[in-house]
Amino acid sequence: MRKPPRLPPEALAPYQHEMPFRGPLPAIDWAALFGNANPVEVEVGFGKGLFLTTAATANPATNYFGVEIIRKYQLLAANRMARRALANVRVACGDGKLILRDAVPPGSVQAVHVYFPDPWWKTRHHKRRLFVPEFAQAAERALRPGGKLLVATDVADYAAMVRETVAGHTGLKELPPPEEKPPSHDMDYLTNFERKFRQEGRTIHRMAYERG
Repeated sequence: MRKPPRLPPEALAPYQHEMPFRGPLPAIDWAALFGNANPVEVEVGFGKGLFLTTAATANPATNYFGVEIIRKYQLLAANRMARRALANVRVACGDGKLILRDAVPPGSVQAVHVYFPDPWWKTRHHKRRLFVPEFAQAAERALRPGGKLLVATDVADYAAMVRETVAGHTGLKELPPPEEKPPSHDMDYLTNFERKFRQEGRTIHRMAYERG
């Protein structure tokens, strides 16, 4: 299937939130960014933007803010949102740990989503993993009371590490994992990775946490 051509920069601009690459990160004013006071959910590592697209379409009264460290995926996701005129999505390119810690106002979001992060298998690469104590603490800081951290991975060791990190470095309460439902169509997945892994029969480890 041919990819749709990218829209011009001026068409993508409303869907992108540009973050400085150097110096301190300014705090995000959600009401100014989205033009309303609707609740906000953040996805860190949105890849090609499938979750943002489906969630924003299904929940127009919720604002979604995606963070991705790879610039080309920011542009790809912005293109998706612009073609669908999804006014409740903004995407940023940057380090999710730093953006959650420094740019997202404390207690301002109702959910943080992390789906199928890169496990960085080699020991010498573990420092590149997203889910480290600093990230777990930044996610807790960003959540409002009752807000949820939702995580999914196909790697059992990574899931165990997430549980250990959250339990050891935050006050978040672990909840029963979200129920896995059969997909009703080919796009009924959290991410493209989930679709691939479930079609391959891999076990998906789902975790949910709540801020008290």
